[in-house]
Order: sequence, then C-alpha cells, then structure tokens
Amino acid sequence: MTTEEYLSTIDALAVLPFPEATYADASGEGGPEHHVRWLQISREFWDDDDGQAWIEAEADLRACLDDLAARLTARWGEASVVDLWPYLSAGCEGEPVPEPINYLSQQVVCMQVWPLPDSGRWLALALGQADKELPLILFAAIGRASALDLNLSR
Repeated sequence: MTTEEYLSTIDALAVLPFPEATYADASGEGGPEHHVRWLQISREFWDDDDGQAWIEAEADLRACLDDLAARLTARWGEASVVDLWPYLSAGCEGEPVPEPINYLSQQVVCMQVWPLPDSGRWLALALGQADKELPLILFAAIGRASALDLNLSR
C-alpha cells in the first residue's frame, strides 16, 4: 500500500464506530473501546539465521512508520511517545489494562500517539513483533481518551 492508502485507512478508522463486541479479522482486531489495524506485515523470520532479513524488514517498516508519522505530525502536531512497558507489567501482574493498550503492549515497546480533535479518541502508530520468529507489524490503533492518561484536549 502507499502512504496515501494508509492515511485513507487511518481516516476511515478514526470515525468508525467502536463495535459492541470484540472481533478479530484479517486486517486487525477491535472491541467496544478500540480498533487496531495491521497496516503492513513483514514475512516471518524462522529461517533468518543471520538476522539480515529482519534488519531489512525493520528498515522498510520503520521508513513507512516515519513517513506516516511525519504526515500526521503535519496534520495534528507532535505526537506523544507512550512507553508500553508499564502496561505490560501491570497486565502480567493481573491488573486490568484497557484495550487496545493491553493488546499492543504485548507486541510493541512504545507508540506515537496523536489526539483526534473533537472526538475523545486518540490514534497511535507503532511497530511491533510478538516474538523474534514472527512478522514485524506496523500498527494503527484508535482508542478512547480514557484508555491513556494523556491530555488529549488540544
């Protein structure tokens, strides 16, 4: 997909009503408080003994993430960077973690977050991987403001 197609997907996702029930399909997952889309998925790395395929895939997805982030920053201003480690740790200790933060924290170290004006929602972009043999994924996520402790009033 092109950057314009990714932006179109993000724009559609930003206004899509949250579903009443949790779902998962070929493009992502969601639930009553969120949507997550897999914008781009690399190949798996089971046979990547020297790590070169991972390095190349990460560079490609990072370039795409950086391009999208620059476009969204031009639109909405600087993103907040959210470290997801505290959320992963809390979830592992049995504490409730709101979605999509719980889902993302299991695959992503940090995410860039923009408030979506006049919606009570935020948009996050992140690059993650569930395990070293599995694909890298470029995520776009939409969540309710209440899922993150951020000042989303701007």
